[in-house]
Amino acid sequence: MARTLITGGLVITASDELHVDVLVEESRVVALATPDSHGWTADRVIDARGKYVIPGGVDGHTHMEMPFGGTTASDTFETGTRAAAWGGTTTIVDFAIQSKGGSLREGLDTWHEKADGNCAVDYGFHMIMSDVNDSSLKQMDKLIEAGVTSFKLFTAYPGVFYSDDGQILRAMQQAGTNGGLVMMHAENGIAIDVLVEQALARGERDPRYHGEVRRALLEAEATHRVIRLSQVAGSPVYVVHVSAQEALAELTRARDEGLPVFGETCPQYLFLSTDNLAEPDFEGAKYVCSTPLRPKEHQAALWRGLRTNDLQVVSTDHCPFCFKGQKDMGLGDFSKIPNGMPGVEHRMDLLHQAVVDGHISRRRWIEIACAAPAQMFGLYPRKGTIAPGADADIVLYDPEAEQVLSAETHHMNVDYSAYEGKRITGRVETVLSRGVPVIEGGRYVGHPGHGVYVPRGLCQYL
Repeated sequence: MARTLITGGLVITASDELHVDVLVEESRVVALATPDSHGWTADRVIDARGKYVIPGGVDGHTHMEMPFGGTTASDTFETGTRAAAWGGTTTIVDFAIQSKGGSLREGLDTWHEKADGNCAVDYGFHMIMSDVNDSSLKQMDKLIEAGVTSFKLFTAYPGVFYSDDGQILRAMQQAGTNGGLVMMHAENGIAIDVLVEQALARGERDPRYHGEVRRALLEAEATHRVIRLSQVAGSPVYVVHVSAQEALAELTRARDEGLPVFGETCPQYLFLSTDNLAEPDFEGAKYVCSTPLRPKEHQAALWRGLRTNDLQVVSTDHCPFCFKGQKDMGLGDFSKIPNGMPGVEHRMDLLHQAVVDGHISRRRWIEIACAAPAQMFGLYPRKGTIAPGADADIVLYDPEAEQVLSAETHHMNVDYSAYEGKRITGRVETVLSRGVPVIEGGRYVGHPGHGVYVPRGLCQYL
């Protein structure tokens, strides 16, 4: 049995910071102990002096190879999971999509075909429900048996993913009986479409108008609505990519009432703003995503929500489209710019920068990036922590290393960086996925097919 000993580092989990050694046998962590209390021998010894030893990140919101707006996200499961590994993320939960008129199972099978044998790190799936009807509601139970325990619906994108209030209520009622978790993209898409039409009629066509028509109040209204629908249904709800302080206020109010309401935000809302959307010469198109970037004053509220646990998770909503050949489909009409941004490689680093900047503590960094998403999506304690029995998804992190983020050096399959030129402190040095090195000493040593599908249990955050 292959044994790996990680020695001399500071082990950081959501609950502890300990100067202990970590013993790995095959794919699992088997023991932690102070260096002077054990006599362990191992086939491989990793010197972690001066480094943090942290759990591999869990990114609960990615879109590899996602078709959208007449094109497809530029990262494949191979390139996207490789980039995730470079950034210290060892598990992603991607979104399979039910096509209109199709079954949930057909959608899941399609995404399994895309991912199987191609992933550098482990993966699971959520299911986007595009067609809520008697048949698909019954199929939710079967998907839970297959380890797909969360279902995403949209109050946005009429004619594509949109579900009306009755469909959302029925899906939530079904989740209330089978234990599934309903995830909501909360924006008032019907009203937004009116504002888009009016803006274009006025000749407002630049990327910055994408942010102006997708009003913060319309995010807040939809957030309030899906919370109350979940209350009627008697089921929990998880609101994805919260970007606006008004929407966060709705989540905070519901949680203060004791409701099982959860939310995530994303690095782009914490570090970028409408200033980026307004960059000249169509550069703002790089930052078009939905929910949109908000004015900078929203950032303080989001950081506060992360500190108070009114937001539990930071995911990326990684959905990259190249600036040339994809984003420029919307040149002269912001409504035709594919919605999505790259981010899977930089989440752990940006959140460490937030530790350096004093926004969050080291343990909170690990909680929102590793433990909480694992608990939220039924992966804990196999993923998201370093403890006996957990998968040996372990990152050696150099907290003193400095780096400059750039499209020239990132590993995502996209021709720009949303954080071009940003200097940050901290860098991934070595990554183990189930005990196997994927990144070693700053080199990629993994391969497609190492990553396996991980069936998920029910939400453990309740």
